[in-house]
Amino acid sequence: MPKYQIIIDQEKCIGCGNCANICPSSFELVEGKAKPKKIVIAKISCEEEAADSCPVNAISIKKTK
Repeated sequence: MPKYQIIIDQEKCIGCGNCANICPSSFELVEGKAKPKKIVIAKISCEEEAADSCPVNAISIKKTK
């Protein structure tokens, strides 16, 4: 079963909070920047929608082994 890694480019992140509002189970704001609550997740639920909502495309989700 594949797992997924959440990657947030901290230099691009503007701290708008869209990801945390859409998917609070996986994202939070810490010191004004988005952070993943878990770096590796077992399945995708709201994470892709949260990544798509990022106005600066700072979030990527990659399939891992």
